[in-house]
Order: sequence, then C-alpha cells, then structure tokens
Amino acid sequence: MTHEQPILSVTELSLSLKACVEQVFASVRVRGEVFGVKRASSGHIYFSLKDSDSVLSAICWRGKSTQITQLFQEGLEIIVTGKISTYPGRSSYQIIVESAEPAGEGALLKLLKDRQEKLAKEGLFDPARKKKIPYLPQTIGVITSPTGAVIRDIMHRLNDRFPTPVYLWPVLVQGEGAADQITAAIQGFNAIPATGLQTPDGLIPRPDVLIVARGGGSLEDLWCFNEENVVRAAAASQIPLISAVGHETDTTLIDYASDLRAPTPTGAAEMAVPVRSELILHLSKMNTRLTEGLFRTVQEKQTHLTLLVKSLPNLIDLIHLFTQKLDDKTERLQNAIHVFFQTTTQKFSTLTRLLDSYSYTAVLKRGFALVFNQQNSLLTTTNEAKQTQPVKIQFQDGDFILAHSIQNKQDASSPQPLSKKRKKRTFSPQSTSDLSEEQLDLFHEK
Repeated sequence: MTHEQPILSVTELSLSLKACVEQVFASVRVRGEVFGVKRASSGHIYFSLKDSDSVLSAICWRGKSTQITQLFQEGLEIIVTGKISTYPGRSSYQIIVESAEPAGEGALLKLLKDRQEKLAKEGLFDPARKKKIPYLPQTIGVITSPTGAVIRDIMHRLNDRFPTPVYLWPVLVQGEGAADQITAAIQGFNAIPATGLQTPDGLIPRPDVLIVARGGGSLEDLWCFNEENVVRAAAASQIPLISAVGHETDTTLIDYASDLRAPTPTGAAEMAVPVRSELILHLSKMNTRLTEGLFRTVQEKQTHLTLLVKSLPNLIDLIHLFTQKLDDKTERLQNAIHVFFQTTTQKFSTLTRLLDSYSYTAVLKRGFALVFNQQNSLLTTTNEAKQTQPVKIQFQDGDFILAHSIQNKQDASSPQPLSKKRKKRTFSPQSTSDLSEEQLDLFHEK
C-alpha cells in the first residue's frame, strides 16, 4: 500500500496543506500578547502573539487603518480577527490579521497611558497652547451625532442662556470610522475662511468656537476620542475648542488637547455663552453706576467752581486797582522822560561850548590864519611856505590864494620894498573871487 500512494513534491504538499488550513480556519479570533513587532519598508507589519505556552506568527498587510496598526505595541494584549494560512518557505503557519481590538479594559488603559505620555512629550497638552474662549461668540460649531439627546441638550441650553446661531457637523461618535469623521469635522470647520463659505444653501460663517460632544459610555464606547488623529486635530485647531465627551468622571485624550473641558454637553453650552438676562441686568447696573458717577462728578466740579468764583476778587475793583497802578507808572515815566531831556540838553550845551572853545575856528576869529599847500596840507614853517607855489591862506571868513610866497632875503624884522627892476609879475593879495579867468589859469599853471 505504501508503494501505491502517489508521490507528492514538497511544494505540492505545502500547497495542499495551505489550502486545507485556509479552508478550515478561514475566520478565527485569537487573543494574545503582542511582541516582536517589525514594520517593513513595504508597509507590512510582522509580529507575534503569545500566551503562557504558545506563539503564533501574525501579519497585517499594508493599507489597514491606523486604529488597527496602533494596537500593535509590545506587551499589549489584543484580540485579532483573521484567517490562518501557511508559509511554505519555512513550513510554518500564521494568522493574517483583518482587524484588531484591545483585549479588555486593562489593555485599553495601558494603550491610553502610553499614548498620553507620547503626545504629552510632543507638547500637545501644553497649557501655553490653549486659546481663550470668546465671551460672546456670534456663531458656534457643534461636532456630534445629529440624533440623540446631546444636540438637543446643547440647543436647549443655548436658547435658555443666549440664543446663538449653531452649525452642526454630523459625525459618528462611536465605532469604526468615528475618529476619522471627527477629525475631518474639526479640520473642516477650521478650513472655512474668515469671510465665510458660500454654498448653494447660503453663506456658512466661520464659527467663533467649536464644541465636540458625546454622551456617556464605557471606555470602549469613548475610545474614538482617544485616537491620535482626533487629539492632533483638536490641538491644531485655530478655532477655540470645548470638549464635552461623556460624563464628568469620564476623561479622554481630547480633553487634554482642547482649549476648555466641559463636564457634560450641557456644561459646554453654558461655557460657550453667558446668560443673556444676567448680561442685560449687569449692563443696566453698569449704566446706572455710570450715570450716577457722571452726575456726582458734575456736582463736585460745580461745587469746586463755585468756591473758586467766591474766592476771586471783584472784577471791577481789580480793574480799577490796575488802572491806578498804570496811571502812577505813566506819570512817573513822563517825569523821568522830562528830567532826562532837561539834563541831556544841559550836558549837550556845555559840551557844545567846550567844543567851540577848543575849535581852531575860534582861534581864526582872534586874527590868526592857516596856510595850506595845493594838497591841503598844513604848512607850519616859513621854509615850507617858501618852497610852495602857490599857497592857500585860510581866514575866519574864507580862503585866500597867494600865487607867490614872499621871498625874504633879509631879516624879517627889516622888510624891504620890492625892486622895481623885478620883471616877474606878482599878484597882490586878494580873494580868488576877484581874479580874472586869465589870472586863475596862470595860478593853476604855477
């Protein structure tokens, strides 16, 4: 019988085993602890699942969602769903993972802690990044399920406190695909221009504040708000964001990344807007205080002005006082001017007489004369007069031109009469006004 069995090649046997295994174990769920994770350059992920006694190789092909691949962390216990297959090259079997989930709340808490530490190191939870919520937003964007009590509670509370336009971005808040939709909603609201987005249904304004909300639930129910892409989108939002996920005791990672955490969706609505009636009352009180303060200030200024007016002297008396002082100053000035001119005139007269007494013209009046040459230089000696032809003699009543100076060959004390034999003609002393033109020409030639 042994010789009658067909002979199979190794490959044929491997393929037969592969087909058999894949048929019998086409869909299985396996629970185990992740270890030996390797991420290939091709994008595929290779790891192993183990329990206390056995090890199972596992493969997750490239293209699976990040929510699955993030579970492949060392030491994390997970439950994977997939099919069993074989690898003929090593005669081994393995599970090809189609989906994965944490194995119980303990695994989720470990994953949550590790993710929180990672994002905190990146600074996504830094208080300095948080933005201030506007006091009175014009529009509010809400990201939540379109059905259920959450959106109704938010709208009811907003209408009670301060009616405000609300724009809802409907999303899944649980299960597969919820994290991607929440991320897209946050990014979508932030992508609206400041001037608004024009749509066929009208203009959608950019919200002044965002509310991400969900009702209470288990850790698994709220897990989408712990996903890394949701947390990063909340931290990167340029619009101030309020997180309102679960009840007051529930905490998700989006709470750390948001600008403000509300204990409930209703609490988020209360944080987003003030109470309109309280605001009106407050404004009324402020207006009353302003009016009273203004009235009190006017009264104080009026009282102060009245006191100042009373302290001022009578205006007419004040004018008369200064008028009298002006008259006194004017009289003193006139007297001073009069005295000044009497004294100055006297000094001037004295100086004039003194100047006249020192003037050479006064000497001329006493019978003296001055002798000048043609250059009007004063001649002071007889020798200078002898050498000058002609000379000018200045008397008190005018000048006299002498064509020839007297040539004294003898002593001046014994004057001699002019010789009759002298042919040279001389002019008798006379004023230049009595000279003829011929005589003047002769004077100038000499």
